[in-house]
Amino acid sequence: MKPERWQQLDRLFHSALEREPERRLAFLEDACAGDEELRRQIDALLSAHESAGSFIEKPAIENEARVIADADTDDSVELAPGESISHYRIIALLGTGGMGQVYLAEDIVLGRQVALKLLPADLTRDRDHVRRFQQEARAASALNHPNLITIHEIGQIDNRHFIATEFIDGETLREHINRVQSQHTRESTGNTEKLKPLLEVLDIAIQTAEALAVAHEAGIAHRDIKPENIMVRRRDGYIKVLDFGLAKLTESVAARVETEEPTRIRVQTSAGLVMGTVGYMSPEQTRGEEVDVRTDIWSLGVVLYEMVTGCAPFERPTPTEVIALILEREPPPLSRFVRDVPVELQRIVNKALTKDRDKRYQAVKDFLLDLRRLRQLLTSEANVPGVSPEQEQGPGLKAIRTANEEKAAATSAVAAIEMRDTTDAPATTVAAEVVRQTKLRRRGALWIIVVLVSLAGATGYLAYSRYAARNRAATIRFIAVMPLANQSNDPELDYLSDGISQSLINRLSQLPGVKVSAHDSSFKYKAKNADPQEMANALGVEGILTGRVERRADNLIISVELIDTRDKTQVWGDQYTRKATDLIAVQSEIAREIAANLRLKLTNAEQQQLAKRETTDPQAYELFLKGRFYDSKGRTEDQRKAIDYYQQAIAVDPTYALAYAELSMAIVNFISNGNLYPKEGNSKAKEAAQKALELDESLAQAHLALANIKLSNWEWTDAEREFKRAIELNPSLAGAHHGYSMYLSDRGRHDQAGFEIGRARELDPLSLYVNLGVGVRLWVARKYDQAIDAFKKTLDMDQSFAPAHVWLGYAYATKRMYPEAIAAFQRYIKLSGDDPSIQVSLGKAYAAAGQREKAVALIKRLETTKEYVSPQELATFYAVLGEREKAFSSLEKAYDARDLQMQYLGTDPDLDPLRSDPRFDDLMRRVGLTL
Repeated sequence: MKPERWQQLDRLFHSALEREPERRLAFLEDACAGDEELRRQIDALLSAHESAGSFIEKPAIENEARVIADADTDDSVELAPGESISHYRIIALLGTGGMGQVYLAEDIVLGRQVALKLLPADLTRDRDHVRRFQQEARAASALNHPNLITIHEIGQIDNRHFIATEFIDGETLREHINRVQSQHTRESTGNTEKLKPLLEVLDIAIQTAEALAVAHEAGIAHRDIKPENIMVRRRDGYIKVLDFGLAKLTESVAARVETEEPTRIRVQTSAGLVMGTVGYMSPEQTRGEEVDVRTDIWSLGVVLYEMVTGCAPFERPTPTEVIALILEREPPPLSRFVRDVPVELQRIVNKALTKDRDKRYQAVKDFLLDLRRLRQLLTSEANVPGVSPEQEQGPGLKAIRTANEEKAAATSAVAAIEMRDTTDAPATTVAAEVVRQTKLRRRGALWIIVVLVSLAGATGYLAYSRYAARNRAATIRFIAVMPLANQSNDPELDYLSDGISQSLINRLSQLPGVKVSAHDSSFKYKAKNADPQEMANALGVEGILTGRVERRADNLIISVELIDTRDKTQVWGDQYTRKATDLIAVQSEIAREIAANLRLKLTNAEQQQLAKRETTDPQAYELFLKGRFYDSKGRTEDQRKAIDYYQQAIAVDPTYALAYAELSMAIVNFISNGNLYPKEGNSKAKEAAQKALELDESLAQAHLALANIKLSNWEWTDAEREFKRAIELNPSLAGAHHGYSMYLSDRGRHDQAGFEIGRARELDPLSLYVNLGVGVRLWVARKYDQAIDAFKKTLDMDQSFAPAHVWLGYAYATKRMYPEAIAAFQRYIKLSGDDPSIQVSLGKAYAAAGQREKAVALIKRLETTKEYVSPQELATFYAVLGEREKAFSSLEKAYDARDLQMQYLGTDPDLDPLRSDPRFDDLMRRVGLTL
């Protein structure tokens, strides 16, 4: 509106107010002089002025003038495809509502589609409104959660304020409700089919509550929760809560609700109106009181009610009537619209829609917890294939009877008695009147029984659900932590999801009375969409922890759930949205939650151990996770990266005991693979292991690392002590059982070795290295046929596992099956490369098979290579060739070099030709190996 037009309107309005009402008509007819638009605008201002004090808090001229002025602006002009706002190119108009126009647009800078909302002028003309809006919108944009819409930008171009958000390809919950209801018009008879719509409703409510929980923790209340502000993503049913930060801005517009407009939202509403919001307002909101997060709980309760019944709980033709219902009446019970409503669902809705907010859910997390419990119980009920008549009489299923069933049973009894009572003759005497009054009292008592029975059903239902969940969890004593899925769409962040999974395995392994499947077995299912029951059968576990990790900028969203694999029910689940810097703390929190749900009684020391943080530095922890990620890959280049990342983590946090322990073990593996000279590497590995123990004597991995060092230094007694200490500290540490079994096997203690490798296999049944260890123990015990079977079984698990081909070749060679041995070694070379160790093995097979020329060519090549070649392995080669002097010379070099392979001196079958020589006994004595 032009300034001169507004001045004219303002002047005539005040002039009309100065006149008596009966004289205004003539004045306006003369003053407007045929300008019908001017006359209509003044009439509107006068009408609003007369009604001031009811809904309008500010002077009528201020509020209504904005409506009139804005009607003449070009905010309502639709932008054409191809036009631009800032760096956003318009693609199409998505919709128009009270909050302005929403367009599908392309961000031409980042090349992505966005939803672009242009705010109407009446919401942005007031500087205070804009300031508050921007403050809340910025706060909302800082929230990071999969169920919250992402705000990309808040901007202004030529007095046009806009918001750019992520574009959701889906439908509003309103559209979803209408579509789903039309699909379920025919009632299904199967139990699962009847539960399915309710489970879908609970899923949506749970996701919405999770989003609100994150916002509430940040001190932000939505204040406008309704089906139009909840989107259901088309591809996966994921929901997104919209318009955080806008609700407060729209409160000032609520005064303009027309008293005779319908309360139900239309697809397109007049600009500035808030039709439909009234039906979702809490009582305190309708009274204009200061609101807090509990108003969102009420609104979500209304949405839940509407999803279940298809009807609004407070439905009348006008906003005034709706507000009266909200303030004065209770909503009809769910059972009026839907049959077989669980008592617990009615209780949850009732509590959310309690008019006294002090008696409502005080936090949305409490609301969320009840929703999850109900969904868990209904899921369990849907999975029950059938029950016998005897089982139906059991207290458990009786407790799950629905509200209608409980009420119907009690009401039938009352109805039967009332029918008998009504057949009696009317009371005509004093005695008859006494009898009639007695009957009335009895009817009243029976109706009380009806209420008590219903309450008992609800109480029993809730008690049973909690009792059943606790009992199921309490019997889980063997669990597997599956690799958490990386939901960040960035493979470079696999180290994060894998690292969190491994950390949870380590933490849960410390729980008393609980076994945890080891890393290798659990990670066999990485990137596989395997059924939990299939995984449970393969791993032999009772419970499986699954989940996903998503990183958004500096935030992490971690979702986890514990599944009882025996009946496929969820025992516990939660979602954690934290800053990336809080990753260390949240893992402790998850472990504590699991321990609590498993009903474990932890001592103070055990609680402290579970809560212990290896480091408090987020940067050091992230570097450590990267190190462990590459360490698990096993390739030479990856091992180098792992060592480097561990060293970086230690540089950031010199008190990081676990990083020292893992560094020590990584160096030993690097030496074992021939990538580092033993004397050089052993000193570094020993220094790291000792530092780890100096920092934390209770760290099992540190004792395992030191055990490996003791083996390298031929300190056999000390090595056994460290293995035992590692197992004592963490009985679920499969690597400690595996290492100890190899130690025992090389000492000739084969029965004990069999027990330890069996324990390792129980904890890590799908680990290729553990299964390989089963065969190695049999080979060292000279049980070659059984060893061959074990190596073949390992290869059945993974034909590309190169070490199994080497050991199968060893077994074939000791069985004098030389062609098979040569083929196995060549298979290894094809898979893993031609390293010095495999050249020794292949050369020995050639020599034993009579192909001496090939064997000699290989030995000459090994004698001149610059790569590290184990002198002990060379000695076995010379022994097979019959060159005894060279063999003993090489063994002396191995002794001087502290070669890692010397620990196998007493058991290696390829050294059998040398054992009768006194020099061999002397070497065994010096090394400390006397079997």
